[in-house]
Amino acid sequence: MKINTTLALNALESGEGILRLAPAWVPRSFQAPGGRLKLAKNDLYALGAKRGGIDERWLASTIGADNGPGTPDDEGLSYVVLENGGRTKKLLFKDLIELMGDRVLGSALMNKYQGWPVLAKLFDNLGPLPHHLHQTDESAARVGKYGKPEAYYFPVQLNSLENNFPYSFLGLDPSTTQNDIKNCLANWYGGDNGILNYSQAYKLKPGTGWDIPAGVLHAPGSLVTYEVQRSSDVFSMFQSVVDGRFVAWDMVIKDVPAEFHHDLDYLVSLIDWQKNVDPFFKKHHFLIPLPVRKLDDMLSQGYTEMWIIYGSEYFSGQELTVFPGQSIRIHDEAPYGLIVIQGHGTIGKLSVEAPTLIRFGDLTTDELFVTAAAAGDVKIVNSSHSENLVMLKHFGPGKSGVPGLTD
Repeated sequence: MKINTTLALNALESGEGILRLAPAWVPRSFQAPGGRLKLAKNDLYALGAKRGGIDERWLASTIGADNGPGTPDDEGLSYVVLENGGRTKKLLFKDLIELMGDRVLGSALMNKYQGWPVLAKLFDNLGPLPHHLHQTDESAARVGKYGKPEAYYFPVQLNSLENNFPYSFLGLDPSTTQNDIKNCLANWYGGDNGILNYSQAYKLKPGTGWDIPAGVLHAPGSLVTYEVQRSSDVFSMFQSVVDGRFVAWDMVIKDVPAEFHHDLDYLVSLIDWQKNVDPFFKKHHFLIPLPVRKLDDMLSQGYTEMWIIYGSEYFSGQELTVFPGQSIRIHDEAPYGLIVIQGHGTIGKLSVEAPTLIRFGDLTTDELFVTAAAAGDVKIVNSSHSENLVMLKHFGPGKSGVPGLTD
């Protein structure tokens, strides 16, 4: 649904360039939800058992979820919430950008990408995901899509429970051959195809993360994960049975041209072999928080801000912690989405609060988008005298100072 100019202007001006966003819940039929995203237990299957449990919350999203037949047109899309005169109105974030993208994202991003080219999400599963990959640009272009690199961070606040399998299989053992993986695919209908025998598992640690380039096989474990990625929903599964559940072949070929649906050589070619068999995979892809500015300077001003996702030209992420009772100003030269995961206070003129329990369909005050027009000077106040105010911020391409990149 398109919006009129007056409504768009009101959305931008009511928060002085900071937008409040409604939760965008997404179910997945191939996973059991972990129950740690604050969504009420009775609402985990609010969209129906056939569609699967809700195990993802998409943030500042302009891309719909690709969940197959029966998926609503706006599933996965974020709505801007506008309160005016006691009435609440909602408009698609995507539509607002199409109408006033220069003000929301800045002319540089709009001219180059014609929209917001990044997606963040929180995902929360009871057990592990199947070993899978996201296509590179070259492979995704064959089905009219973009490649999907991504990165993970495991927030301490959401991971007091680790659930069933807090380990991730990442990449492949360096001794693995392409024939080994072809044989796994050929044995798809023979039970567990054994692909995890060729991978390596890493224990997941809250407060750290991983960088996962396109073409790298990965089977995420059961920690709640803050994922930042390129704005795409392409994937191919490579594991036939996970946690006792069979994975349909359709999940292998979802984003594969029809002529290659049973071409094992082509399917193996989706793998970025050099990155997967890297003997120093952890050294090259494990992420530990790094200070955005001099740590002593930040501490003296009542906050810390850490890079938690970095090394990609497409996106980056930060964790901002404001200490109890503190008021600070943050200066960024790029727009960003954010979600508050602990505490309460104000960001600009908008109140924010990490919820304890959310009912499906409820509007919350924990998610915002800071537009390019407002990002240069944002006042943040922690209204608590005893608890930190903590938020996760995600940026698109063009953010300066990202570790691992040359500006």
